[in-house]
Amino acid sequence: MKNFLRIIFPALILMMMIPAVKAGQMNALFSYTTFDSPEKGPYIETYISVEGQSVQFIRNENGKFQASIEVLLLFRKNKEIVNFDKYSLNSPELEDTTDINFNFLDQQRYSLNNGMYEFELQIKDQNSNDEPFITLQPLELNFPENEVTISGIQLVDTYKKVEASSKLTKNGYDLVPYIHNFYPGGKNTLTFYCEIYNSKKILGENEKFLVSYYIQTMEKAGALPGYVNHKKFETAPAVVVFNEFDITNLKSGNYFLVIEVKNRENKLIAKNKLFFQRSNPRIKFTIEDLAVTDMGKTFAGRINNVDTLKEYIRSLAPISSEYEKNFAIVHMNNADLETLQKYFYKFWIERNPLEPQQEWEKYYEEVTKVNIAYSTLIQKGYETDRGRVYLKYGPPNAISESYNEPSAYPYEIWHYYVLPNGQRNKRFVFYTKDMVTNDFTLLHSDASGELSNYRWQYILYQRVDPGYNLDDTDVPDSWGDNTKKYFDLPR
Repeated sequence: MKNFLRIIFPALILMMMIPAVKAGQMNALFSYTTFDSPEKGPYIETYISVEGQSVQFIRNENGKFQASIEVLLLFRKNKEIVNFDKYSLNSPELEDTTDINFNFLDQQRYSLNNGMYEFELQIKDQNSNDEPFITLQPLELNFPENEVTISGIQLVDTYKKVEASSKLTKNGYDLVPYIHNFYPGGKNTLTFYCEIYNSKKILGENEKFLVSYYIQTMEKAGALPGYVNHKKFETAPAVVVFNEFDITNLKSGNYFLVIEVKNRENKLIAKNKLFFQRSNPRIKFTIEDLAVTDMGKTFAGRINNVDTLKEYIRSLAPISSEYEKNFAIVHMNNADLETLQKYFYKFWIERNPLEPQQEWEKYYEEVTKVNIAYSTLIQKGYETDRGRVYLKYGPPNAISESYNEPSAYPYEIWHYYVLPNGQRNKRFVFYTKDMVTNDFTLLHSDASGELSNYRWQYILYQRVDPGYNLDDTDVPDSWGDNTKKYFDLPR
C-alpha cells in the first residue's frame, strides 16, 4: 500500500525582526509504504519532502539560515492512540538565502500490528504563523503469517550501494524515495523496491518461485508490450525485488505497476499493484498510428454519421488517457469519417479485445444515465464534474445530499470505498450556487490526481460570509452544519 498527499499551505507574509525569506506557499509531499519484518513484525515507513523555496528561513544560534518543520504523526485504532511521534524536520544550514533550489527529506519507521488504523498527520512551518495542516487517512496493515504476501511498493528516486547503514538503507543500498506517483517527461526511469514474505514457510525450503513485474494501463488489464520482466527466486523469510523500467517511450496516461508471485505450478499466490501517472508530451498520437487499423465489418465501421461519431468520441473524455484526449482535441474537427471510425474502434479494442462492441455499449448506457441526471443548460452530463467522476470511477457507494442547509450552498458529498486505481475511502465534494442550473462543480476531493482544496468548507459558507478572510483558521460556526459529519461519515 502506498498513498500520496500533496500539502500546500496558504500564503502568509510575516513581519520579522531578523532576516527571513518570505515564502508564498509551503509545499510538501508526503507518502508512505507498509512493510513486514520477519523478526519485528509489520511497520509503516513514512516519507516527507519539503520544497526549500516554499518555507521560511531564519538565522539560528549558529548565525546561519535554517528552516524548521514541526511534524506530528498519530496512529489510532478504535479511537485509541497506539503509536505517535512529534519531531522537528530541519533543513540544511545556509550561509545566505539567495539561491534555495533544493528539497529536504525525512524518512521514519513505526511498528504497528496488523489491522485498520486512522492515521493523522499534522505539519507546520515553525517559522510561520500559519496554523498546522491536518489530515486524516485510513491505514491498513495486513501481513498474515499463513500466506505469501508482498509489501507495499516503494518508488525510488536514486540509490547507491553503501557499507554503513542509515534510515535510507535497505539490502545494502541507500534508497532515496520518490515521493510522488507522477512521472513528468524529464523523469525517464521508474525504479521500485518491494519485499515478498513467507515464501519459505508456505512453499518449502530451497523451492523456486517466479516473480513477474510489469506495467499496465489503468483502462486495460495485462502487461504492456516491452514493460514486463520475470525473475526466479529461491524461497526465504523475506525476498527482495529491486528493479527498474525505462519509461522514456511510455505514453502519457494512468498506469499500474504490478508485482505477481507464482509458484512452481504457475499458480498466482500473491499480487500487489501501485498506481502512477505519466506525462510524456514528446510522444503524440498521430493519424499514422491508425493507418494499420482494419475496420472490416466492425461495429465502428457501421457508424456512418460524422456528427454522431464525434459525439460518441467526446463522451469518451472521462475515461480517456491524456494521450487520447490530446489526439481527439487536435483531430476532432478535421479528421474524416474513416479516421474517426478507426480511432473509435482502436479505443475500445484496446480495452476489450474480445468484445469491444459490448464494452462500448455498456459504457454508453452509463453515459445515457449521466446525461439524464447531470446535464445543464450548456453542458451534456458527461461534460460536468459529477458526470466525469461517475463515468471515471463508477457509481459512488454513498451520496450525502444537502440542498437546504441554512448557511451553506447546496452540496453533495460522494463516498467511494475503493476507486478503480486502488485508492480507498475517497470522497468528492460538489456544490452549486443555485439549484436551477443543476451545475454542481467539484470543490474538493481527497483522491490522488483530483482537485484538492482543504478550505472547501469556507467556500461553501460564502453564502452567509462572502467576505471571509484567507487568513482565518476556523470554519464559520453555522446552524445546521453537516459538512464535517457527511465528509467523515457519508450516508
